[in-house]
Amino acid sequence: MKMCIGSDVHGSEANLIRFFQAADRQIAADPDTKVVLLGDIYNHGPRNPFPEGYAPMRVAKLLNDAMSFITVIKGNCDSEVDQMISNFPIIGDFSMEWMGHTVFFTHGHKCNPDLPPVGAKAGDIVFYGHFHRASLVEKDGVRYVCVGAIGLSPEGVERSYAVLSEDKVTVKTLDDDKTLIEFTV
Repeated sequence: MKMCIGSDVHGSEANLIRFFQAADRQIAADPDTKVVLLGDIYNHGPRNPFPEGYAPMRVAKLLNDAMSFITVIKGNCDSEVDQMISNFPIIGDFSMEWMGHTVFFTHGHKCNPDLPPVGAKAGDIVFYGHFHRASLVEKDGVRYVCVGAIGLSPEGVERSYAVLSEDKVTVKTLDDDKTLIEFTV
């Protein structure tokens, strides 16, 4: 099984379609691939510009159509009204066991390298978004992977997502699948 992990769609239909195309490539290679979105799915937030292809209702339709294979975590820009247009639950942070390690999934505004999750120990992995720039930080033996952003990224920073496979983590660019970060689990 694999996991395809994205974050920070911020209402960008165009970039969500690109992400789903990348996820489809992973699913073609492994039909058991699951898709996780780490929050901020519809709203672009008051400090952010409109992302390319900003269309929250069309994003909702795409996500509702994909609800059988996606898990969506609540981000700081997600609200109760977002749940009203979503046929899938927008859940809180979660963790799971993966190849002898605990893997945490969070948006990142309340849990990141400076705010570690309760119970994290050396060898564990934390996937998060919120900061819109892919990065890897190791702190006390825990690897923190910021998957970047699907919809909004800072000027000059490529949009990105992550793939968790049985033996490695890879963060790739959304537009050309170039590897930005890779390590063995």
